[in-house]
Amino acid sequence: MEWQQFEMNLESLNPASVEEILIRHGAQSVTYSDAGDAPVLEPGPGETPLWNNTRITGLFDAGVDMVAVLADLRASLALDKLPDHRLETLADRAWEREWLRDFGPMRFGARLWVCPAGSEPDRADAVVVRLDPGLAFGTGTHATTAMCLEWLDGIELQGRTVLDFGCGSGVLAIAALKLGCAQAHAMDADVQAVTATRENAAQNGVQDRLTASAAPYDTEERFDVVIANILAGPLVELAGRIADSVRSGGELALSGILSEQAAEVIAAYAPCIDFDEPEFRQQDGQTWTRLTGRKRHS
Repeated sequence: MEWQQFEMNLESLNPASVEEILIRHGAQSVTYSDAGDAPVLEPGPGETPLWNNTRITGLFDAGVDMVAVLADLRASLALDKLPDHRLETLADRAWEREWLRDFGPMRFGARLWVCPAGSEPDRADAVVVRLDPGLAFGTGTHATTAMCLEWLDGIELQGRTVLDFGCGSGVLAIAALKLGCAQAHAMDADVQAVTATRENAAQNGVQDRLTASAAPYDTEERFDVVIANILAGPLVELAGRIADSVRSGGELALSGILSEQAAEVIAAYAPCIDFDEPEFRQQDGQTWTRLTGRKRHS
């Protein structure tokens, strides 16, 4: 089956308005991409950014009247002329995996890899997490996630319990299980993230050792290792609850923190956590911080 693909630079147009028109005419998918040279591989925590120069692409069945689509775009958007655009006919292929061309195996630390299905790291000793990024963020491409994965690769996890607080795709909990932890619990306020985590756990064969919950962060269980890769504001607001989930002597990692926010986060946990030296990493003009430490024995 052939398809029709419509691509157009958005310029100053409202992305939602253009997307609504394409869907109205039966677009099977609508995607956004960089029309310039500033790729956003994974948004920062709490962000849903588009590029300064964004291109929208709609994929249509061969029978859709594209002349009518173009006419509707001009009329509905009150345009005499559409921005730079093109139409092409495409042969059928596995569109849902097309984006994976830009997502290959990634290594974190000495032995941990995150790979999409169908790709393999060139290392016999690799510990592999299979992950096809879906609706929930967290593939390892963002500095905040990458620093957490590297930390997990460098600590002792064998037989321990782990809490992934604000799990997104579940990549951190799944990585901990692949690295030897006995049991992991993943929490997120977003039901979509919990669904993605369960699906990714099944794909990696660790679903029997992982529980996932969209309930409020009210667990009474204490964990050997707790990771919270969220935002500085929630980390401070929920400091008591997060710190209380770490068992006495257990380890804590906090991420999603800009460098200028680190002092405030440290202060919120200082009553019970002894912190290591912060880890800093720059990405896209911002400096991110990962904080790790150990809970004092009570």
